[in-house]
Amino acid sequence: MKKLIEVKNISYSYDNTNVLENITLDIIDNDFLAIIGPNGGGKSTLLKVMLGLLKIKSGQIIKNLKNEDIGYVPQNTNLNTDFPITALEVVLMGHKSKKRKLFGFSKEDIDAAMTSLKEVEMQDFANSKIGDLSGGQRQRVFIARALCTNPKIMLLDEPTASIDVKGQKEIYELLKELNKTISIVVVSHDISILLNYAKNVAHINKKLVYHHLKNTKEKIDTEKEHLCEVELLSALGKTEICCNQTHQLG
Repeated sequence: MKKLIEVKNISYSYDNTNVLENITLDIIDNDFLAIIGPNGGGKSTLLKVMLGLLKIKSGQIIKNLKNEDIGYVPQNTNLNTDFPITALEVVLMGHKSKKRKLFGFSKEDIDAAMTSLKEVEMQDFANSKIGDLSGGQRQRVFIARALCTNPKIMLLDEPTASIDVKGQKEIYELLKELNKTISIVVVSHDISILLNYAKNVAHINKKLVYHHLKNTKEKIDTEKEHLCEVELLSALGKTEICCNQTHQLG
């Protein structure tokens, strides 16, 4: 499988406090990777490091694709929902073509944005104010904005935060459909993502433990002092795992 992003022995610190320690990880073509772990464990930091938004202390990030091939949906969009902007205008903000300085976006730009909205089934809300949409609908619009560049991989930071259960399932089903053509990397606290959507899991708590998910049962070593979330799910017969080491729950 082609490696899209290679993370090699990286470390990162905030104010002399280690957040990531010696992280090595490959993001491969067609992957659906869930990044899980405790609060403050470094999940979002790892995502920002991969995007180049944070400067690493040591190690190397190798991107085998162009920056515009990477779509990003941040945890906090910093969008004022009272601001009178439509769903279509939000998506156009992510368009990679040059805007006309005097006359706004071209017909081609608008057509591309509408195509992205159709991909997330939000085309009927193109002219709706972003503040009038539900949390799940807004998240679909933000995903459409990231799709505007036709990415080969999409990185999402807590995409189902503050969304009801029905909306969460709809977002995951959308990502599953998108995964047919692009790679997906999701930071999440929602362990249910492991059951039906993720192909691989990275548990981050300063250090990384990687799990390859399979569709058959595997007994786990009950003599271990600590079991991770993925191993506990395996004990319930939900998934088989291949772990490269054990780790403690946060």
